[in-house]
Amino acid sequence: MINIYLCDDDNDILCRIRTALERKICVENYDMQVACAAATAEELLCAIKVRGRGIYFLDVDLKDGKWDGFRLGQEIRRRDPHGTLVYVTGYGDLAWRTFQYHLEAFDYIIKEAEQTGPAAARCLAAIHDRLLSERQDPVEVFSFRAADGVRHVPLSDILFFETAPTAHHVWLHTPCSRMEFVGSISELEAELGERFVRIHRGYLAAYDRIESVDLKGGSVLVGGRTCLLSRSGKGKLRKLQDRG
Repeated sequence: MINIYLCDDDNDILCRIRTALERKICVENYDMQVACAAATAEELLCAIKVRGRGIYFLDVDLKDGKWDGFRLGQEIRRRDPHGTLVYVTGYGDLAWRTFQYHLEAFDYIIKEAEQTGPAAARCLAAIHDRLLSERQDPVEVFSFRAADGVRHVPLSDILFFETAPTAHHVWLHTPCSRMEFVGSISELEAELGERFVRIHRGYLAAYDRIESVDLKGGSVLVGGRTCLLSRSGKGKLRKLQDRG
């Protein structure tokens, strides 16, 4: 179920949007729920489930100390990079500022009393259609919790995993980055299946990114990087090669 979060310091607008969204969810039988309708940024942030996908309807002109709608959007993007942001504003000419903050908002709803709720419901229908389309052509990703929040890396970008010097930590290597998180090669091997091969106790490599194998030297070239190759790793590679 997808959680929907609302934040607006105008209680009338907040209630209109919540009522319209809950009615739309009920009528259309969407797999969604309004998880939080908050008047403050802190209340909303406390309600966000870090690993859950979210849809966020945010007041641009939020008057909440250090928080306005754009700063709140930045914090949500940090916690939920793939969340869907919708801004509610009384000023149509403020839309350009979301580009300034790199927020990639899905839509903007202009506050027009009786029309605010119906506009939010139409927006939710458009979001629902987009999510269905994405599910039909999904991008496979590997998700993990890093020091700066939850990260999502397409499996096609991953070269290999390597045991990090810090105990119980793993390095994830892509062509242009290295990311560290808590985990183990054994756990990853079980989770990711045969798309990745355990070439050494400290290395789990993407099979389709292996460029060459040096059996005598005990090494494998993966995306231009050299990884160690153990005796058991050689056996696993031979089995995969035999399957063709």
